[in-house]
Amino acid sequence: MPASSVPQHCPTPRELDDLELLTTGALAPLTGFNQDGSVVTLTLPPDVDEAARAAGAVELVDPEGLPLARAPWPTGPVEALTHAQYGPFRDRHLSPAAVRDQYAGRTFVPVAGPLGLDQLARLREVGPVALLALVGTGTADLSPVALVRATLAAAASLPDAVVVAVPLASHDDAEADHALGVQVVETFAAGDPVLALPDAGDDADLPDDVAAIVDRDRPAPEDQGLVLFFTGLSGSGKSTLAQALMDRVLEQGRRSLTSLDGDVVRRNLSAGLTFSKADRETNIRRIGWVAAEVSRHGGLAVCSPIAPFDETRQQVREMVDAAGGAFFLVHVATPLEECERRDRKGLYAKARRGEIPEFTGISSPYEEPTDADVRVDTTGRSIDDALHDVLLALRDAGYLDLLSGAQRPAARVDYSTPATPATLSTGPTP
Repeated sequence: MPASSVPQHCPTPRELDDLELLTTGALAPLTGFNQDGSVVTLTLPPDVDEAARAAGAVELVDPEGLPLARAPWPTGPVEALTHAQYGPFRDRHLSPAAVRDQYAGRTFVPVAGPLGLDQLARLREVGPVALLALVGTGTADLSPVALVRATLAAAASLPDAVVVAVPLASHDDAEADHALGVQVVETFAAGDPVLALPDAGDDADLPDDVAAIVDRDRPAPEDQGLVLFFTGLSGSGKSTLAQALMDRVLEQGRRSLTSLDGDVVRRNLSAGLTFSKADRETNIRRIGWVAAEVSRHGGLAVCSPIAPFDETRQQVREMVDAAGGAFFLVHVATPLEECERRDRKGLYAKARRGEIPEFTGISSPYEEPTDADVRVDTTGRSIDDALHDVLLALRDAGYLDLLSGAQRPAARVDYSTPATPATLSTGPTP
């Protein structure tokens, strides 16, 4: 079969972790995705799935497009093409065969968090150890890089310890994940003893160098990168509230701020996209990716797309979580009737006449979030009154305290009119 007939696909981070363990034999006896009863699964977009079924296989690539493996589709043994070339501590990602060759005879210790002083005292009684840092997606509270760094720092205090990075991902099934973890650790140990240490707990005493790594990776909420994501119907007041909040942040002067809203995004980030459902969701994912990168570096990003679909909002949340930021969802829950009454640009009227297809709230659904951090209805309220709900929730969550200082006079406003010229309207945006 010519290679050109096999479609390519970049898996999710969890699927990439699974792929690495499959191709190195760490998941044996599993040899591929989607085997009966296994949580190790691969999901393809519908168009790729159709092409893969026609070709009988799919080529899996990394985020840079490097072909990593070929997987028979929908299931079958995965064939490795190459291995990941780059990434922090890539030299610590060893196959079970390499580990057996280099470290046979040691006691193998799975590590999913920072090692405390009591745990290290126990390890000093064991002798030579191989610390398996479980850096897979969703497994550890620390980021993968921080977990390896913390484990290396702890290993330096032991008489004879080596560190191996194992991308054992979580599949949100505690029982299945535990069984999979036992299986993977035993594959690496290959008959050598395995020591499962008790959980150190959040209050464990840590060595100073390990504690410094943990503190840097787990900043206090007020120091963490933050994405404020306003969602709601067109005309709900979300852009007005977002702009008012940004004004408060800038006036306080304590956080760097990036606004990802309106025509600026459409012109510079999403040029060429239409207002079809697919393109609107692509626009939101692009906004989410940029916002996540802002949060990665400790910044504050404010976004206010309509974002009508829960799946896409969850994708943005996952991007932010993966970047180490915090995702704060504000549902501006102004009812459709009120949004339509404010229809300053006549968009709802055009949608009612069928002139705007797939208009959220009229001809396309809005899925109300069930995971919002705060819910605000702007009907009949001033900007400051409605904004107070958001500021109170942010303060109580520990992210931002913008409530100190003199209160502004409350004034009735028409939420269909932007609060300032900087709040840009884009018509039927996502």
